[in-house]
Amino acid sequence: MEQVITEHIRTRVEHAVGYITIDRPERFNSLDVRTAQDLRRAGLMLARDSDVRVVVLSGVNGVFCSGADLKYIRAGGEAEDLAYLSPDARETPSGCGERFKQILEYIHSTISEIRRAPKPFVAAVDGVAAAGGFGLAMCCDLVFASDRASFEWAYSKTGLTGAESSTFMLPRLVGFRRAMELVLLNPRLDATRALELGLINGVYPVQTFDENVRQIAKTVAEGPTVAFGVAKGLLNQAAGMDRLDVHLDRELDNLSRIADGAEFAEGLEGFFAKRPPKFPRT
Repeated sequence: MEQVITEHIRTRVEHAVGYITIDRPERFNSLDVRTAQDLRRAGLMLARDSDVRVVVLSGVNGVFCSGADLKYIRAGGEAEDLAYLSPDARETPSGCGERFKQILEYIHSTISEIRRAPKPFVAAVDGVAAAGGFGLAMCCDLVFASDRASFEWAYSKTGLTGAESSTFMLPRLVGFRRAMELVLLNPRLDATRALELGLINGVYPVQTFDENVRQIAKTVAEGPTVAFGVAKGLLNQAAGMDRLDVHLDRELDNLSRIADGAEFAEGLEGFFAKRPPKFPRT
């Protein structure tokens, strides 16, 4: 039986497999504060449910996730959403950096929980994974893509620095030189290229993708969950994942700071005008 947490985050459990679906197609499955908050709630719930042996994260309508909702950021957010980090006596946070911070606090907490969870998380990427959506996919233990999927760093398009674990995970997944290439040149990678670079584990036809992922999740769920959890912890330690939370804080601080600068202002303007940005010279 499907459990709806909010209108934009859906969860269900089938045969010990937990499913989290980002369902906000009108905004390309981007995350405002409420959606990011409910994604975190869903992640915590399934990560800590002992009856769930593996969790699958996906999107809808040919989009995995496009990261933080730039339209929400540009419009100033919702006062009720944005006030949670501020005492009642203070004014509601203003500025793009503070709006990003509200969203990223929840997304980063979700990512931290995914890495700590004593069970595998699987990203099922059918369509676009960009910016924060890219980071969400990369932080999962396994990543599978449909043949129409694409992966893009994307932060540089709007003059941002990267967050949602992306600057932490990229050099570990593809090496330092390739990571710099993805950041500085921002190529849009199709699923085949993402597989070649080691960003994902496999590619399946879009027509059979959901069933392929279900079968993979079923196989994992039938495995030794406790042993998998211990092995995941050991691999986390070997890969330096114990430093992830510190790095997430650095990503948040730097992105929220630069989001109040001239480069992001121009990048955001260009994004909504559907033109290349003309970043100012310093």
